[in-house]
Amino acid sequence: MNTAYLGLGSNLGNRLAFLRGGRDTLVNQPGIELIEASGVYETEAVGGPEGNPLFLNTVLKIQTSLEAKQLLKACLAVENEFGRSRPAIWAPRTLDIDILFYADQVICEKRLTIPHPRLQKRDFVLAPLMEIAPDFKHPLLGQTITELAAGSAGVAALTPLRTIW
Repeated sequence: MNTAYLGLGSNLGNRLAFLRGGRDTLVNQPGIELIEASGVYETEAVGGPEGNPLFLNTVLKIQTSLEAKQLLKACLAVENEFGRSRPAIWAPRTLDIDILFYADQVICEKRLTIPHPRLQKRDFVLAPLMEIAPDFKHPLLGQTITELAAGSAGVAALTPLRTIW
């Protein structure tokens, strides 16, 4: 079993329902067990078209017997189940699931990059990670989540909308 951290986001439709549905569908699959979930944060969209709706974001800590590529396949299937479309990069979406970390592995392939290449620059990822993995060390940067978050003034300003969801 490996520990992985997944970032979930939604900025279309009933955002909280999409996060709940994505979480529940993921953890009901064989080989995936939910260990902990962060609170839910509402944040501005990063990138994308003008007027992109606000996101709800959360991070899940899971244990999985799936290999990283299998986990990616499972995440993509859940996104599709919840109506995810990809008309353009950073377009609004019903559900987005990113593998942030997979154990301490570093994977750099065409369809899979772990750790997520931009997580250290994204307050909407760092804030929920701070809740559930403050001492986790980024395998490439050699810094803990706490240290990464300390470099971002925006993380301290974020508080969860919902802590139990």
